[in-house]
Amino acid sequence: MANALEYRDVAFSYGEESGFRMEHLNFSVQEGEFVAVLGHNGSGKSTLARLANGLLTPDSGEISVFGVPLTGKNLFDIRKQVGIVFQNPDSQAVASIVEDDVAFGAENVGLPRKEIGERIGFALRAVGMEDYRTATISRLSGGQKQRVAIAGVLALKPRVMILDESTAMLDPRGRREIVEVVKELNEKEGVTVMLITHFMEEALLASRAVVMNRGEIVMQDTPEGIFRRGEELICYNLALPRIGEIARRLRGGGMDVADALDVNTLAEEIAKCVS
Repeated sequence: MANALEYRDVAFSYGEESGFRMEHLNFSVQEGEFVAVLGHNGSGKSTLARLANGLLTPDSGEISVFGVPLTGKNLFDIRKQVGIVFQNPDSQAVASIVEDDVAFGAENVGLPRKEIGERIGFALRAVGMEDYRTATISRLSGGQKQRVAIAGVLALKPRVMILDESTAMLDPRGRREIVEVVKELNEKEGVTVMLITHFMEEALLASRAVVMNRGEIVMQDTPEGIFRRGEELICYNLALPRIGEIARRLRGGGMDVADALDVNTLAEEIAKCVS
């Protein structure tokens, strides 16, 4: 399968005073893959996202999107293929009414009016907001606003969607809803997803997880494989998902339970110990 995104020997710095330096980064995301990128603040997660569609330019190295090197001359075409949803939905809204906001990107690339209408319908259905087409955005909940932000990206029909801490400002229910919507887009629409998050539970829905630290990718595995290396995660200032932490504490209290990353597995492990 082809690579949707590929970083080859990429270096980037915000300047000497920032203290951040990414060097010799080599990383790829396959078409149709769902990758979670984990790391503490300042680890390079958002830098990775912004490099993917030209919001940042590498100091050296090359970034390719579906085999096409990203350059200053093809940014317009690349950004139609790679969409980013950011952390704060209020900062992304450009119109007061939902359908106008979702249409904004499609209008900017000059699509015919009929096609724009079709894309608005497709995008709102995909995120479960079709009943809010004429709603006022300021009256929506945080989770609903973020769904609208995702719909605005979807209306461009990108082949890659990057969520850059897109659930950070939501409550647990809102976070769960957004990640489930993205998972469904990945499975049903074939959208390649890069989910950048510091919520460990969200990463469990991905097919692959990577951990970043100081501009480097320091761990790569399935989410389950990553979380079984709990002591290493702690070294990178990351925590286990809540269920995994409960299992770890039970072991610390003398109960011989195996690692568990879902409620049913943990319940079975506890049952074995008390039977």
